[in-house]
Order: sequence, then C-alpha cells, then structure tokens
Amino acid sequence: MKKIAVDAMGGDFAPKAVIEGAILATSELPEDYQIVLIGKQDAMLEVIHDLEFRKDAIEMIFTNDVIEMHEHPTRAFSQKPNSSIGVGFKLLKEGQVSAFCSAGNTGAMMVGSLFTLRTIGNLQRPPIAGYFPLKNGQYSLMLDIGANADCKPEVLMQFAELGSLYAKFALNIENPKVGLLNIGSEEEKGNTVAQAAYQLLKNNKKVNFIGNIEGRDLFDGHADVIVTDGFTGNVMFKMGESLYEYCATQGINDQLINRMNYEVAGGSPIIGVNGNVIVGHGISTPLAIKNMILLAQKQIESKVVDKIKEVFL
Repeated sequence: MKKIAVDAMGGDFAPKAVIEGAILATSELPEDYQIVLIGKQDAMLEVIHDLEFRKDAIEMIFTNDVIEMHEHPTRAFSQKPNSSIGVGFKLLKEGQVSAFCSAGNTGAMMVGSLFTLRTIGNLQRPPIAGYFPLKNGQYSLMLDIGANADCKPEVLMQFAELGSLYAKFALNIENPKVGLLNIGSEEEKGNTVAQAAYQLLKNNKKVNFIGNIEGRDLFDGHADVIVTDGFTGNVMFKMGESLYEYCATQGINDQLINRMNYEVAGGSPIIGVNGNVIVGHGISTPLAIKNMILLAQKQIESKVVDKIKEVFL
C-alpha cells in the first residue's frame, strides 16, 4: 500500500477544502493508494462526519498543533514538532508515507524539507518547480518559482540539472531543452549572475542548454526547462494567475490562459530533497487539493527522487 500524507490544516479553507479534495482524489487514485490526513481531531471529524468515501482509502492521524500562515517558518517548525506539517515530514522521513503534500505555510514546508529530509548530495538549494503552460497544450518546467529569491550562478546551474532530470523522468521528455530566462537572447545579455550562469551552462555536458530565453518566447515551447531565480519565477507565476482571474471575470475562455489557473496543476514539487514533497496554493480549493495529490502520485511512480540520487550522491 502506497500512502500519500496530506496536511489537513494547510490552506485558507482548511480543513474543509482539504478533506473534500482528498475524497475527490480517492476516486482517481489506484486502489493500492491510501491518503493519510493529518490534523486536529475535532476539526477533521466535524468535516468528514457527513461525507461519503471509501473507508479504506483514507487514514487519519491527529495532531495538537498547526503552523499558521503568518508564523515564522523556522521558529514555528522547531517549536511545534507535533504540528500537522511537522508530523507529515516525520512520516515521510521514516518511510511510513511515500509523499507529503500541504497547501499551508510554504516557508515551513521548505524548512521541513531542508532540516528533516535534507538535500541530496552536494545540492546547495532545493528549488520549487512550477508547471508553465505552452501554446501546444503541454507544459514546461520553471524553477525556481519562490524558494530562493537570490541565487548564485552555481545554484542556477544546479537548478538546470535538477530540472533536466525531473523533466526526463517525471514528464517523460527525452533530452529536455534547458533555457536561461533573460532579457535578451545574446550570450552577453543580463545581469552579472545571468552572464556567469550562461557560461557555466554552456560548458555543462549534463544539460541540453539552448541559451537564453526571453519572456516573449515562454509560451512557444522553445525550452522544456526554464531556469531562473525564485524572485523572478514567483513574479511570473503570480502574474499568470492574475491574468487567468481577470479573463475569468470577463468571460474569456482560452485553453492557454485557463491552464494558468493554479487549480489545474494543483501544486508544485520541491526538487532536490530526500523525499516527494508537494506544496499547494494557500487558497486551494477541493479541486486544487485533488490535483496536488494526483501530482504526488505521478511523482511517486516516476521514481524521480531515486533518479536524482543516482546523479548527485
């Protein structure tokens, strides 16, 4: 039995949206999967009491604490070991579950990933990867989208290597093309970090580097993996979300813009740590939670974490 742990207390609409989303996921997961909901007993039982679901598909683990959205991630994680996030990481580290998902405090999810699971081998900073929609109906992978606002060239190079491995094994893209997000296509364009990163990537035989990629080319699919710092990547993704929200209010139905809706992917993987970790949007709906869990299932089956270990250990 494969188990996916889910932070039932994570997100603005928890635990209701999380539990409803988990139940939706049970109807699409294989029968050898079980969802482990982690959270406060009274809050969880109040929601789940009137819902119908396959009883063997969901397990509940009760905890005393919750790391709230506004709390300092490192302090809260260390002071609340029995929080839903703390227990989730403990279960993942001990191998009792195969993945851990949360739409809660992203900073605490990063802290748990770094200090409980730890990074693989010589990896310096694990990125959060986002699914970026393309005109052809597919996705490219952008990393980082928020974990590391400032990045050294060497870190961006590692992002490229991680993204290549993830795209190959989790997205089934053979020899994925890697582009460096920049303000021009020429080699000498960009700030000093981008220029230095370009030189490292150009000479890196582990990645299929195609050069710089500009903002206007992102939707065309020139690159399967888009490398950038977490500051820029986060701005790009939130701008896409706001564009979707605006178009939705105007009755605009477009297949590309619709996939900028955070609910479609459901979550984003933290790549480069010893375990499958998926973070969701704080405003996650049941649909988003369902898709976050299904993303975890796909990542488990891809064995991408093991593939990354083979390279970096």
